[in-house]
Amino acid sequence: MSRSTQPSDAGEPLGPLPQEFAAIIRPELPSLIKEIGIEVTRAYPEYGRLLNGPYGKAIQIGVEQNISVFVDQVASPSTPSPLRDEMCRRFGRFEAYEGRTLETLQGAYRLGARVALRRAKRIGRRYNLSPTLMLSFADALFAYVDELEALTREGYLEVQSQAVEQSETLRRRLLHLILAGPPVPRTAISELCEQTGWPLPERVTLVALRAPAELSGADLDNDVLIDLSTPQPHLLVPGPLDAQRRHMLEHALTGTRAAVGLTVPTATAADSIRWARRVFDLIDTSVIDDAHLVFCADHMLTLWLLADPALLDQLAERELAPLAKLTPTRRGRLIETLRVWLDNRGTAAQMGELLDVHPQTVRYRLRSLETIFGTQLSDPESRFATEGVLRALHLRECADDSLP
Repeated sequence: MSRSTQPSDAGEPLGPLPQEFAAIIRPELPSLIKEIGIEVTRAYPEYGRLLNGPYGKAIQIGVEQNISVFVDQVASPSTPSPLRDEMCRRFGRFEAYEGRTLETLQGAYRLGARVALRRAKRIGRRYNLSPTLMLSFADALFAYVDELEALTREGYLEVQSQAVEQSETLRRRLLHLILAGPPVPRTAISELCEQTGWPLPERVTLVALRAPAELSGADLDNDVLIDLSTPQPHLLVPGPLDAQRRHMLEHALTGTRAAVGLTVPTATAADSIRWARRVFDLIDTSVIDDAHLVFCADHMLTLWLLADPALLDQLAERELAPLAKLTPTRRGRLIETLRVWLDNRGTAAQMGELLDVHPQTVRYRLRSLETIFGTQLSDPESRFATEGVLRALHLRECADDSLP
């Protein structure tokens, strides 16, 4: 490491420290290390407790390494310092494990540098060293402190990255267990909640995302569980998606389309995500209009009517059996007339406008339907089943018509 320094305040570059300077400083190291220890523990009592604890010896070695390596590199700038480097990273890791920021440790580094500079000034007066040399020493010393801080930050960020990754893994696991539902033991979910610090809510809202999903994590509340790693990315929002939560979601979605499931008890969270993903299916078939954010709550009847296509076919075959022997053209006209009549219960004139036919044609078709269906249309239960079938078939036909 070159001990060349930054330009001075006068604008002239300062030269490197002479190697002989190391010989002057080296005898001072034992007492300087002791003095730095006293000053640092006085300013930061927590480090005094650590020095007297089980990690005290390792901390002392690290401090000695930091100071000795500086002197060694003055004498020989290319001297490697693997032990010093690893000790600094360990300091950073330890601060992260203890849940502290780096501010205290950085303050201790800089305080140690000031103590060393104070000692260097006394040495300078003793040996009549030039002001330029002392300024070079100060610049080199604080550049060295920057180097120590950078190494420490590496260790600190390493632990933080691992902690974040582990936390995200546990939270994804928690989300999977919630969606798995019974027979997953509730104790397994409770244990993960405790490990992640995530309070288990009574009700949740699941949100399906279009893949590949892009979310701005900074805009999401901390209690939102996310899994973007699967082919069907999704997230869980505790409680209902109120105005505040909706605002959060809209800001977090960056070009990603989402379908919001219904708010359900946590034990039935799988239903919410199933309905949300079904909305995507119906968007793909043009039954539901596409949008950046679609809510299942706005399409509950459609979801219900089209929940089971095979069962719908069976129900349609039964309810529309009286029309089975008609030609496809006549059958289609009568089905459309029956659907409009069940939907509107309008007059022949009103229905004629909706069907784009003469009112007399409407009357003729209605008489034909009465003849064909008999009492089926007067029975409330049968009429309800028929109306449900016709609405579902109409939704499906509209989707088919929109396909290229």
